[in-house]
Amino acid sequence: MIALIVTTFYLAGVLSAIHAAMTARTAQGAVAWTVSLVSIPFIAVPAYLVLGRNKFDGMAEAFDGRQDEIDGQLEKFEVNLDPWRIEPGEAPSWHEAIRRLSELELTHGNSAELLINGNATFDSILAGVAKAEQYVLFQFYMFHDDGLGRRVKAALIERAQAGVRVYMLYDEVGTGKLPKPYLEELRQAGVEVSSFKPTQGSNNRFQLNFRNHRKMVVVDGKVGWVGGHNVGDEYLGLDPEFSPWRDTHVRLEGPVALQLQRVILGDWYWATREIPEVSWIPQPAVDQDTKVMILPTAPTNELETASLFFVAALNAARERIWLSAPYFVPDEAVMKALQLAALRGVDVRIITTGKGDSQLVFLAAFHYIWELRDVGIRFYAYKPGFLHEKVMLVDNNISTVGTHNFDNRSFRLNFEVTSIIVDEEFAAEMETMFEQDFLHAEPIDPNSLEDKSIWWKIGVRLSRLASPVL
Repeated sequence: MIALIVTTFYLAGVLSAIHAAMTARTAQGAVAWTVSLVSIPFIAVPAYLVLGRNKFDGMAEAFDGRQDEIDGQLEKFEVNLDPWRIEPGEAPSWHEAIRRLSELELTHGNSAELLINGNATFDSILAGVAKAEQYVLFQFYMFHDDGLGRRVKAALIERAQAGVRVYMLYDEVGTGKLPKPYLEELRQAGVEVSSFKPTQGSNNRFQLNFRNHRKMVVVDGKVGWVGGHNVGDEYLGLDPEFSPWRDTHVRLEGPVALQLQRVILGDWYWATREIPEVSWIPQPAVDQDTKVMILPTAPTNELETASLFFVAALNAARERIWLSAPYFVPDEAVMKALQLAALRGVDVRIITTGKGDSQLVFLAAFHYIWELRDVGIRFYAYKPGFLHEKVMLVDNNISTVGTHNFDNRSFRLNFEVTSIIVDEEFAAEMETMFEQDFLHAEPIDPNSLEDKSIWWKIGVRLSRLASPVL
C-alpha cells in the first residue's frame, strides 16, 4: 500500500510538472513548480492543486447565463458615457492599447481628490456614504471587526435602515477572520452581503490562489473611491508594529464613477448572480474637467493587462517615473522598461517599505533592486512605518492610484483595479506627496547589498525563486 501511494504521488508529480511547464505564464514559475513537483511531490502536488493554476475559470460562462440582460446594462453604459470620452488626439500614446485591453477609456468631466492616509480616506468615504440617496456599492479585500470596521458597519446599517440599497462585497482570503455576528448584523439590518466566492464553480473548487484584491466604493453612480486601504484599524495607523501606516486613496466624481461601478457590479454578479438596479446616467463634476479612467485587471484576461499597462506607461515616460511599491517583485518586461527609462535619462525613483509584512516578498525585492543597479535608478526604503500605497507618477501629468502591487500576484493572479488620472494639477499634488515620502525614507545603495552576509543572500535568492507562486 505504501509503495502504491509513493508511486502515485511521483506519477502525479511528473504529470503536474508537465502541466506546469506548458501552462505557467513565467519561466520562473515554470521552473519553481516543475522542480518542486518532481523532487518533493508529497508537498508540491497538493500545493499545485491549490495554488498552481493561473487562469480563473467560469467567469465567461456565468455572464452567458444572463447575457441579454447584461448586454442591456452595458449598452446603457456605453451610450450614456459616449459624450464624455476624450478625442483620440487628446490621449496619451498608451491609451489606444489600454482601451482595447480594458474596454474602458479616458473620460472628461471628472474631479479627482488625493486622499493621503487612513483618516482622510475613511472620513471621505463615510461622509460620502452618509449622503447616499439610492444605493451604496462597498467592496474591500479585507474587513476587520475593530474600531474602523465597526464605524463602517454602523454607516452601512444606517443607510440601509434609511431605505438606501447597500451592497457589501469582500474577499474570503482577505476577510477570513471576520466573525459571523458582524456579517449577520449587517444582513439583519438589510445590507446585502456576499463574499467574492473565488472557489465557486467545479474547476475552482480547490483553488486558493485567486483573490479579489480590489478596494472600491461607489455612491449613487456619482462618486467613487479607489486605492490601497482596507477596512481595519492598522490602516488608520493604530497597529503598534506597523504604525504609522502609509497609504493612499483617491476620490473620483463624474462620469468615471460609472466605470468603477461597472467593475464592482461585475464582481457582485459573479458572487451572487444578481444584477442590482443602478443608475447609468453620468453626473459630471461641478467646475472640473479632469481626465480619468479606470483600469480593472483579472486572471480572466487573455492578455496580461496589468503588466502591459505598466510597461506602456514606463516606456512612454520622458522626464520622470516615481513609483511606490510595497511589494517590488517586477516581471522581466517591467524590469526592462525601467532599465530603458533610466538609460534614456528619465528620473526613475522607486520607494518601497523599510518594514515588510511578508518576509519572503520583502527579501525577494532586494534581488530586483540588485538587478537594476548601475543604470541610475534611485531606491528608497520608507522608515517611519509600513508603506502600503500603490501609486505612480509619470512625467508631469500622468498619475495612478489603485490596488496593484508590482509583483506576480497583482499582475497575474489577483483581481485588481487602478485609476489613471491625466491632469497636471493632480500630478503636482502627487509630486508633493512623493517628496514628503522621500524625506521620510533612506536611500538604498544596490551595490552595498554585495556586503551582506551569505545567509542573507541565500534568503534573498530563495525568496526570489518562491515569488512567482506567492
